[in-house]
Amino acid sequence: MKLYALILAASLTMLSTATEVLAEAQTYTDPYKMMEVVADNTFSRIAKDQSKIEADPEVLRLIVNEELVPYIDSRYAALRVIGNSADLRNTPREDLLAFVDAFQNYMVATYAGVFTQYRNQQVMIEPARAIDNQKIISIKTRVIDPGKPDINIEFKLRRGKDSDTWLVFDMVAEGISLLDSKRAELSNLIRQQGLQSVTTLLTEKAKAPITRPEEK
Repeated sequence: MKLYALILAASLTMLSTATEVLAEAQTYTDPYKMMEVVADNTFSRIAKDQSKIEADPEVLRLIVNEELVPYIDSRYAALRVIGNSADLRNTPREDLLAFVDAFQNYMVATYAGVFTQYRNQQVMIEPARAIDNQKIISIKTRVIDPGKPDINIEFKLRRGKDSDTWLVFDMVAEGISLLDSKRAELSNLIRQQGLQSVTTLLTEKAKAPITRPEEK
């Protein structure tokens, strides 16, 4: 899992939240441009704030929220995680929204922890290809870490109905889908304990302090 975490650190370059946050974020109709800009902004900020991060790793949580979260489709990803584990038609809307919020905060904490391992790896994004009328696409990237084999990562993006804005909802690294792994981790818990119980669990996990690898 350490290698998988390093992959995330070197390439988690964009992600999204619910529609409310999108109103505050810049929108992109070109997903390749979005990945390029958000990656540059994110890693530049981590480099600039490195002294602050060394003093307080919690700074990474703020960076993830401000630079990445507006470009991830957290709502779509959270509902995919729930899948058939709960009857969505009969689940109160407030329970669903609470789970989406808890899931997003949980993932923010996960990403922030991963970024403690960032050591100036370079991310190369594949040349843009024609998108046409596709609603879901994959964009391949390559993580270059001097002295180590390159790592290939695939990002999955979607644009909603009647929308030209692209958002990331999953990434596949070393053949492992982040979304599928979280769905496998949480779906049984949802079936066994209920959505509200798992929402509480994720909320508590998200509160765990961000620490550097040597502190764990």
